[in-house]
Amino acid sequence: MSIRWSLVIPVKTLVAAKTRLAAATGPHRTRLAVAVACDTVSAALSCPLVARVVVVTADPAAAGPLGALGAEVVHDPDRGLNTALRTGAAHAVRLAPHEPVAALQADLPTLRPSELAAVLTAAADHDQSFVPDALDVGTTFYGVRPGVPFTPRFGGESRAKHLAGGAKELELTGIDSVRRDVDTPDDLRAAIELGLGRHTAAVVRLMKVLPPL
Repeated sequence: MSIRWSLVIPVKTLVAAKTRLAAATGPHRTRLAVAVACDTVSAALSCPLVARVVVVTADPAAAGPLGALGAEVVHDPDRGLNTALRTGAAHAVRLAPHEPVAALQADLPTLRPSELAAVLTAAADHDQSFVPDALDVGTTFYGVRPGVPFTPRFGGESRAKHLAGGAKELELTGIDSVRRDVDTPDDLRAAIELGLGRHTAAVVRLMKVLPPL
């Protein structure tokens, strides 16, 4: 039987979400942030190697739609991203102590279940592992085997932090959708080219600032 994972996805309070996209998104910024998170969660829940998705958020405007998709929602204690992830991971371990746990960024609007499955399959071979973002600076995925301390080091140059912490970098091909997080207009353009999920695509169609590719 394939190993199934608990995935923890942190979602910021929407007033603070995607501020670097403000000029490009205008009045649609918070709607875009919810849509991106919805596409991330939907794809994760569609992956056959995912047993559950735990969303950590303090924002009811995000909690409602994400819970409706099937995610379990845990309140964010608002003490930083890594504390939020540890809070979600602790909840997941209480539910399923013998399953591996992973953190996944919430801003992956192109995420494909098959590519996430490839990452989870590779991660199962290591005590702790991670996937760097498309720029090879940050991190989009961090996972641990059952019983291994969950010590995420997201924020800033987190690829280097995870390497320094002993996590194995998963050097896989064909996982572009797992690495393509969206923080800037250029990121969004690249995501459009890769192929957006339906929630994000619907919001992008309402936006007038981004030029066509």
